[in-house]
Amino acid sequence: MSSPTDVTTSRPPIDRAAASRWLEGRVPAAGGSQAWLHGEVARRMESRLQWMRQAPTLWVDWSPTLGGWEAADLLSQRYPQARVLRVEPAQARQTRALASLAPPRWQFWKATPQVVAQAPAGQAQMLWSNMLLHAHPNPESLLRQWHEALAVDGYVMFSCLGPDSLQELRALYAQNGWPPPSHSFTDMHDWGDLLVQAGFAEPVMDMERITLTYPDAPTVLADLRDLGRNLSPLRHPVCRSRTWGQRLQEAMASPDSPLVSTQAGRLKLTFEVIYGHAFKPTPRVRVASKTEVPLQDLKAMLGRRPTRD
Repeated sequence: MSSPTDVTTSRPPIDRAAASRWLEGRVPAAGGSQAWLHGEVARRMESRLQWMRQAPTLWVDWSPTLGGWEAADLLSQRYPQARVLRVEPAQARQTRALASLAPPRWQFWKATPQVVAQAPAGQAQMLWSNMLLHAHPNPESLLRQWHEALAVDGYVMFSCLGPDSLQELRALYAQNGWPPPSHSFTDMHDWGDLLVQAGFAEPVMDMERITLTYPDAPTVLADLRDLGRNLSPLRHPVCRSRTWGQRLQEAMASPDSPLVSTQAGRLKLTFEVIYGHAFKPTPRVRVASKTEVPLQDLKAMLGRRPTRD
């Protein structure tokens, strides 16, 4: 299976059909396990909010069923007076979110938080997205949606995987002549360029590497299934047998495997995590013989005082 290569950006290609199936398909039942790494990244990203001077009155949690529920609790503690809107474009994930957010039966007086397929335009002061961009079939479109959802001077906070992720597993697959175990991930500098193209200003990007160790190969594979799917256009085109699965586990644990850690008997995987934030600036209008300005943008421009250069 293949998909068209992106020609307008330097992003590596991704199988968009497979990515859409992953984001719109079945999800674990409410209360089911979520990737530990997603929760840890959410905690680290939340700590970066201490540098933001203005607290939001409304913030958007974009795709919380993928990003994890840890962020919801942490952000509610940080911004107790703020309203939150959960956005889940896929129906299956909307159902999961509603089930996860529903109050216990004995708290029948509490209303279930709202989950919508699309955020209202120009209202949120912050948009939060954890570990989504690297698996999205059309991130350029997603960035434009984020920009539209934010009010002027609002900002996006996001995280995603970077190109050095799964380097041990990639080396193992290359060593055995197998197709890549995952699609390639976009570099943080390219994400900065894409933010600017989407209309954002002052993008700030940084990254860190997180190394996880595991007791055995089955635990590694189980964690990878929670983290996502192989969306490479070059991946193996058909399902493989249990025999191949056993071969893979043996290769992962062999003494010459790139996954073998210096800690006796443990396997390791490295993840490059990219963090980014950017602001939505005051819209600028190009003056022509006939200029049309959306009412929302006009209000934003009139509500701000001009600054001196």
